[in-house]
Amino acid sequence: MNIVSDVYSIPDLILRAVNRAEGDLAIAFPDSKLSFSQLYARAMLSARSLASLGVGAGDHVGILMSNCQDFIDLLLGSQLLGAWAVPINARYKAKELKHVICDADLKVLLTTDRVVDHVDFVALINEAIPTLHKQKNNMSLEIDGVPFLKNVVLFGDRSPNGMVDEKTFTALSSETSEEIIELARSRIAVRDVAMMMYTSGTTAMPKGCPITHEALVRPAIEAGRTRFFLTKEDRFWDPLPMFHMSFVLPLLACLDAGAALLTMEHFDPKLSIAYMEKEQATINFASFPTVLEAILNHPDYDYRKIPIRVQQMVGPPKVMVSWQEKMPNTAIFSAYGLTECGGVSAFGDVNDSLKNRTETSGKPFRGIEVQIRDLETDDVLGPNEQGEILMRGYCVFEGYYKAPEKNKEAFTDDGWFRTGDICSLDPEGRITYHSRSKDMLKVGGENVAAAEIEGLLSGHEAVQIAQVVSAPDDKYVEVAAAFIQLHEGAKSTEEEIISFCKGKMATFKIPRHVRFVTEWPMSATKIQKIKLREIIAEELNSDQ
Repeated sequence: MNIVSDVYSIPDLILRAVNRAEGDLAIAFPDSKLSFSQLYARAMLSARSLASLGVGAGDHVGILMSNCQDFIDLLLGSQLLGAWAVPINARYKAKELKHVICDADLKVLLTTDRVVDHVDFVALINEAIPTLHKQKNNMSLEIDGVPFLKNVVLFGDRSPNGMVDEKTFTALSSETSEEIIELARSRIAVRDVAMMMYTSGTTAMPKGCPITHEALVRPAIEAGRTRFFLTKEDRFWDPLPMFHMSFVLPLLACLDAGAALLTMEHFDPKLSIAYMEKEQATINFASFPTVLEAILNHPDYDYRKIPIRVQQMVGPPKVMVSWQEKMPNTAIFSAYGLTECGGVSAFGDVNDSLKNRTETSGKPFRGIEVQIRDLETDDVLGPNEQGEILMRGYCVFEGYYKAPEKNKEAFTDDGWFRTGDICSLDPEGRITYHSRSKDMLKVGGENVAAAEIEGLLSGHEAVQIAQVVSAPDDKYVEVAAAFIQLHEGAKSTEEEIISFCKGKMATFKIPRHVRFVTEWPMSATKIQKIKLREIIAEELNSDQ
């Protein structure tokens, strides 16, 4: 029996990996590789530069970058200082970015001039903070409305006004010794906050979720040791965005096991297949249906050439079974989790039946308490009864940042967190996810607030009422569907409404379906969104 009992801070986890196997492969991109000792050295250099900018324990450091080695260096470097890393969704538009910069009280924002997927972060930041380029001192910003932000650091070749260039940032490392960083590391406790991840809720803008070292490291260790059975021989392929929990947790699991993490700057199915074949990947953490579908349906894919033994994925049971059929030498299983509870709280078991691996999300990690409660009475329900899933334990975050009223709603008096998800537990304790009680969508793994889309649509001159619900989708599991009532005499089309949304919010939030209505399904006082979900689901299913 492999019982997990270790608890570390993230910096201690890094040093442990260096001490155990400093020369072994830690991080690999298709065109570069780093050992554990090299990874630590780069993190240390980043920490020294950050410290020279005045970053210390408890300060908030934003990272707005596409996948790259610099992202990893800065993420781990901030951890050595005891700072709060704030990974920022690279798909955000200017409005969302401005909200996070201000709401998170960022002291430093780190970004890159690399343009990936047509996103220019320099232009995006200047749109979010229009007065940035007028600053007189790049080393000490004074921006109206953004009082905490003192530096924007730009990696790359450009050096626009208002931003500290990469050469200057790197040179700053000489002003802080390794001994100072080591002293800062030694003061970090496992219950200190390590990161603040932003997640969309039922409000229009993303919410900050401070998460401790323990809440990140323990689930990662549990997953690595008891679900993936990682060893230093494993090659863990994870092409997902580095700002996402689906990258952070595999990174920590690999640090614990001494396994190599294979990552990529951007996902390309042909390159990914060749990369996994070359490195002989043993774990596939594609996680999002669109990524796995692109691989399995590519003409270059041959399961016999890649020794994948475990595939983690979330999707409808029938689709999960079809994926398993295409990967006969691999055990595929699902997961359940949310940012507020350490990212992932349950994984399937490779030794479980195909039915349990594809229809449930497995059992919660040891030490995490789970309850299913009735939505109306709040009574605790028994096996196979559907209700809201509540969680308690080391994995739960520290409460929404600067949102006391929201926290009163989210937590019970005895410390249980209300997830807003409708789930059930089988007699053995496996979690099955059914739907959401909160007004939320999850598009390809990304949380999306219906209220945010509705707020944008209400700004269209022809729209009188807009209601957004989830619609089933084979690739993304679910996507946004908008039901719209137009002003009397007004006209619009599905294409025109979708076009109106483009450029105003992240692409994954834009409705894929638009339906116009003149009457709404109503309860006594409210539009019944559950009926709208049923309408769009029935329509789409009948079209297949």
